[in-house]
Amino acid sequence: MSNHTQVHPINNPVFSLPPLSTILVVIQRRRLIWTADGALPEDGDVVLVLEGLGKSLNSALKKLFGASVIDEELVKELVKDIQRALLVADVDVSLVMAITERVQEQALDETLPRGVSRREHIVRVVWDTLAFFLGEKTVPLTINPGKPNLVMMVGIQGSGKTTTIGKLARYYQKRGIKTGVICADNFRPGAYSQLKQLAEKSNVPFWGDEDEKDATKLAKKGVKEMQKKGIELILLDTSGRHREETGLIKEMRDISKGVKPQEIVLVIDGTLGQQAGVQAAAFQKATNIGSIIVTKLDGGAKGGGALSAVAATQAPIKFIGVGEGMDAIETFDPTKFAGRLLGMSDIRGLIDKVREAQIEVEEDQAKRIMKGQFTLKDMMAQMKQLKKMGPIGKVMEMLGLQYKLPEGMAEIQEENMKRWEVMMNSMTKDELEEPKLIKSSRIKRIAKGSGTSQKDVRDLLKQHEQMKKMMKQMGKQRRGRKGGIPGLPGLEGLG
Repeated sequence: MSNHTQVHPINNPVFSLPPLSTILVVIQRRRLIWTADGALPEDGDVVLVLEGLGKSLNSALKKLFGASVIDEELVKELVKDIQRALLVADVDVSLVMAITERVQEQALDETLPRGVSRREHIVRVVWDTLAFFLGEKTVPLTINPGKPNLVMMVGIQGSGKTTTIGKLARYYQKRGIKTGVICADNFRPGAYSQLKQLAEKSNVPFWGDEDEKDATKLAKKGVKEMQKKGIELILLDTSGRHREETGLIKEMRDISKGVKPQEIVLVIDGTLGQQAGVQAAAFQKATNIGSIIVTKLDGGAKGGGALSAVAATQAPIKFIGVGEGMDAIETFDPTKFAGRLLGMSDIRGLIDKVREAQIEVEEDQAKRIMKGQFTLKDMMAQMKQLKKMGPIGKVMEMLGLQYKLPEGMAEIQEENMKRWEVMMNSMTKDELEEPKLIKSSRIKRIAKGSGTSQKDVRDLLKQHEQMKKMMKQMGKQRRGRKGGIPGLPGLEGLG
């Protein structure tokens, strides 16, 4: 079981800075430290939090942090709140009872580790228990670079299998793995054209034959073509099927026997809830399912039920689908996922997003900013790079801020960014590099040129000044080797 030495405080006071400034400062800090240290941290994974379940679990823990005394009665109340949250998320009743019995037993009976309070201990017990029942360990998709690795994709019709193949192709292609896709789905009209378009979007080789009716022949021909091209990861799309369709199940077995894939991956719709486990078990009987991808965790309230039900089959969940975009697929790490559900910060996830966005900073610029020489031009660059990382709401999740901010705040900050960029585009080069030049007359001109108000321009200047001060403070902290982000309680470990 994971050993969490520090727990993210859930009952933090309201931040003194607006969320966008918080995010930009944290990202900037990570970038500056990487540049100064000369190396990036190891890769990390990003996990999407199921909003409904996450809010309910977070609310339950808030009671714990707000209590003056931690006793058996409080723990029992916490357990009941967790039970309700899990049942609403369609987690199986017997599994809910197993989870909460374990939490109640360990929360009160275990001896406290040295230096850990009872509150922190209970949160860690909840965190570790959720992670344990979600699979506990991260299991990567095994790929041997330089050799052909064939992965056969199967799933029920409507599970998002073909779209997932396009996402996986993009995911591995971005990581330097030569990837190609094969369409062996001759059952669903439009499957060929859909996969071809997805392959083109991801800029990976595609093979298919609309005239060939034998799916096994299609698969064999496609594999040979990909091997000729030196493709390292071959993703094989098969016909969507139902458990009851014996003909398609036989076809799946025949394809598997004909091409001998290194791994068979089952794609499951996360909105099915507990039924996802039944589906996984049925496919497991039909063929050797090596791993599972759960899709559509960005919609519906049953994702928690789907994940826990699939995990109960012992088949490892390797990826989760978290949206419609081509980049909306993430490796599944049960420990981090559980932490995100509880509102804990996922700095490793933030690091991975920064790496994916290819955010870089020159060493001279890093040293200058650490001294507090942070210009509007720097701020504009930060906003553009933040956009590359995806929606602000998702970045807030990785910082553990999603439950501490008013609803709709992420959308408001997205609009702020657009407005600030328009204002900065109305500034001169000198103004961007020396904001102190911007006095009353210049504020009027910028407001008029950008179609905003003078108050909007002043607000932007205030934001910049706040960030500048924090950058300077962080530079001093770094020289003294003190961790944390000044003025941001709960983010102490970011240094």
